[in-house]
Amino acid sequence: MPDPDGPGTLTLSNLHVRYGDAIALDDVTLRVGPGARIAIVGRNGAGKSTLLNSIAGVVPIRSGRLGWGNHDITRWPVHRRVRAGISLVPEGRRTFRPLSVEQNLKVGAFTARAEMRQRAEEVRALFPALEDRVRLPASQLSGGESQMLAIGQALMAAPRLLLLDEPSMGLAPLAVRRVLETVRRLADDGLSVLLVEQSVKLATDFAEEVYALSEGALVKVAAQGTQIDADLIRDAYFGGATA
Repeated sequence: MPDPDGPGTLTLSNLHVRYGDAIALDDVTLRVGPGARIAIVGRNGAGKSTLLNSIAGVVPIRSGRLGWGNHDITRWPVHRRVRAGISLVPEGRRTFRPLSVEQNLKVGAFTARAEMRQRAEEVRALFPALEDRVRLPASQLSGGESQMLAIGQALMAAPRLLLLDEPSMGLAPLAVRRVLETVRRLADDGLSVLLVEQSVKLATDFAEEVYALSEGALVKVAAQGTQIDADLIRDAYFGGATA
C-alpha cells in the first residue's frame, strides 16, 4: 500500500494565517498527492493567493503544519522549498521585464545550474512561442507569452508541485486555453498542480477536485465527473455558510 505522505505529497493540516488581527486562512486542511490537479476558487480577497504564498514560504504560517512527503516544512525558507520541488507562479506574470527570455529562464534555474541548458530546451519545447523570442526582453512579450515564460521560469527548477496563481488574469481565452492545456499535459506526466482561479468554469475544466475558499475557510465543491455544488459556490462568492 503506498505511503499517503510519501515523496511528492503536500499536506496542509489546520493552517492558520493572519495579517495583524485579520484572519486570512482559518483551519485549512488539504492533501495534494503526486500528479493531482486541484483548483481553488473564490472571490477577490478570499485568501487564495495567501494560501499559495504560505505553501511557497512567502507568507508565514501562524499555526498548523505543512508537510512535504514525510518532512515538516512549515518553517522552511523559500529557497529550501524550491530545492525540495515546490515552485510558485505568482499572480500577474511576474517576470524580469528588462531581461531576455533566455535570461529569465536562467534565473529560474538557480537551484540546478548544471541542468540549466537541458531544462531551457524542455521549456521551449513545451512553449514553442518562446523559441523565436529567446533574445527578446520579457517586456516585449504578449500577455500569453509572458504567462508561458512565468510558468517556464518555475519549471526550470524541475518542480514536483506547481502552484499556479490566477493564470487567466488579463489573458484572451485562446491564450488561457493553450497555457492550461500545456500544464495539464505536465500533470498527466506526474506533476502536481494546485491552481488558484476566479473562473469556476476554468477550474472545473482543468481540475480533478475543486475547492472554494471563503472567509479563510476551505470547502470541497466538486470532483471531476460530478456536478458542482452551486449552493457552496454561491456562498463562497456572495457570502453565507461554507460548511
